[in-house]
Amino acid sequence: MESFGTNAALITAVLMNYFNGIYTGDVPLLQSVFHQEAIIGFDINGETYFKTLNQYLEGVKNRKSPQELGEEFKMKILSLEIINNTAVAKVQVPILEYNYYDLLSLIVVDGKWVISNKLATKVN
Repeated sequence: MESFGTNAALITAVLMNYFNGIYTGDVPLLQSVFHQEAIIGFDINGETYFKTLNQYLEGVKNRKSPQELGEEFKMKILSLEIINNTAVAKVQVPILEYNYYDLLSLIVVDGKWVISNKLATKVN
């Protein structure tokens, strides 16, 4: 098992790729940080819905990226908990005039940290 510091650095790299994929609309980069069976859940204005990874990536592909719209990059990691080969990251993703908070579950698969679950909510 890797040390906490090593795992934190590896997870931070995954999260930065997640942020950059969202910000630039780089679907292959964004896809690389998720497990192919990841579930994405949203709580938007009190409505709950789920997407497969492919549905989520299709949405990213078909919208203008925050970078294209000239938005400032403001995404950040708020907290990170690591227990063995699992982790939970709380991140803030202010994009497209919304203020999202994501809870990302990560797990080691084939020696690599990947996002296995994303829960997102929009905060005004």
